[in-house]
Amino acid sequence: MSICILFPTATEARQFQHPGVHTVVSGVGLTATAYATLKVIHERRPSLLILAGIAGMYPQAGLAIGEVVLVSSEVEGDLGFFTPQGFTHLAQLPLEMAFERRHTLHCPHLPAASPLRRARSLSLNAALAPFVDSSEVEVENMEGAAFFHVCLQEGVPFIELRAISNVVQPGHDDWDMDGAVTALHAALTQLLAQLPAAG
Repeated sequence: MSICILFPTATEARQFQHPGVHTVVSGVGLTATAYATLKVIHERRPSLLILAGIAGMYPQAGLAIGEVVLVSSEVEGDLGFFTPQGFTHLAQLPLEMAFERRHTLHCPHLPAASPLRRARSLSLNAALAPFVDSSEVEVENMEGAAFFHVCLQEGVPFIELRAISNVVQPGHDDWDMDGAVTALHAALTQLLAQLPAAG
């Protein structure tokens, strides 16, 4: 099994090593992630892609700092228009244009036996954006929706792991980045041990 892991930053990737697994620092944000994901698919032809990074949790999520989750769905949360009634997602606007109305993307490859909790996520280029609808998600990141979209379009199996580093709340600056990265690496090692041998 050929496995590639994408980390958004060198901080999240630091010193992670696993036999037979290729790692890439993909960059922060939706654009960098889309490019890096497609490049890895075309150059490495992996049988599984994993996106691994830190994330913020919404106050209502019932998660804990340092907890690691499997992301079951992603929404590109700040894709849309500001209207007199407020922000509206592009998929929900009554535009008379022919385009794909893409809202929630689902991961069909989640390992059934994993002890990790599952979480729904918003991906945003504008982190902590106060105008997005976070009522039906638990976590926020800056890359996942692009990763999901490219993998689904290319037909490549994928998984996303996120370690909770902070609360998504402006002015809430109590981050535990080091603890989240340590927890992320431990969960990745556990996940890889449950998969067929990499190589």
